[in-house]
Amino acid sequence: VQLQASGGGLVQPGGSLRLSCAASGSIFSFNFMGWYRQAPGKQRELVAFITKGGSTNYADAVKGRFTISRDNAKNTVYLQMNSLKPEDTAVYSCKVQKLGADYWGKGTQVTVSS
Repeated sequence: VQLQASGGGLVQPGGSLRLSCAASGSIFSFNFMGWYRQAPGKQRELVAFITKGGSTNYADAVKGRFTISRDNAKNTVYLQMNSLKPEDTAVYSCKVQKLGADYWGKGTQVTVSS
């Protein structure tokens, strides 16, 4: 499984970005698809995940601002990020689980700054 994350960039506080994580094959069988982030000097943290059945879960810091979704037809999982704050600045990476194995994509930088 190969994953390609994209959509990062520089945005002002209060702005929005949509991250995409495209898989090399069908994501229908993935039990878990999640977005993580790691800020400089901090540990990587789970931001949001979505299950095969469509259940979602969010870190408290992003609840109400971020939305994770998946498009099985496009083999892609998205992270819509609204009302961005400077503390959202980090490298965002996607991870999927398939048949008990974890697969990571390369990260995409998100910088929130005026």
